[in-house]
Amino acid sequence: MRTVGALLLTVLLIIAALVAFSYVTGTNVLSGRRTPESNPIGTTGNVDVNAARERGAEVGEKVAVAAEKVRESAAEAALTSKIKAKMVLDDYVKARAIDVTTRESTVTLSGTVRSTDERARALRIARETKGVTAVVDQLSIEK
Repeated sequence: MRTVGALLLTVLLIIAALVAFSYVTGTNVLSGRRTPESNPIGTTGNVDVNAARERGAEVGEKVAVAAEKVRESAAEAALTSKIKAKMVLDDYVKARAIDVTTRESTVTLSGTVRSTDERARALRIARETKGVTAVVDQLSIEK
C-alpha cells in the first residue's frame, strides 16, 4: 500500500514539475516545440519574466501542499483499512456494526457492540495497530 502511495505521489510531482516547466519556458513538453515569440493579440508591452517565475513558484508551492494533503489522506485511509481488516478477521468483533474513522493518527470507533467484552476487544485491536497514537471510544452497547 505504501509503495502504491509513494508511486502515485511521485507521478503527481513529476506532472506538476512538467507543467511548471512548460509554463515558465513556454515550451510544449510533449512535442518539444516552443511557442512563437510574437506578441499575443490584444496585449501590449513586454512579458515580466520575474513575475512569471514568481507565479510558477507559487503554483509549485500549491502543488506541493496538495501532494502533502493527498499523502496524509492516503495514510489515514490505510490506517482505517488495517483496523477494519483486523476486526473482520477477529471472531469476537462484529466489524460491520463498528465505524472506524481516522484523523492523523487518532482513530475513532463508533457504532454498536453486543457486549463489554466486544467493546474491549475492538478498542484493543485499534490501539495495537501500528501508527495509532490515540483511540476515541464512541461505542455503545446493545440492550
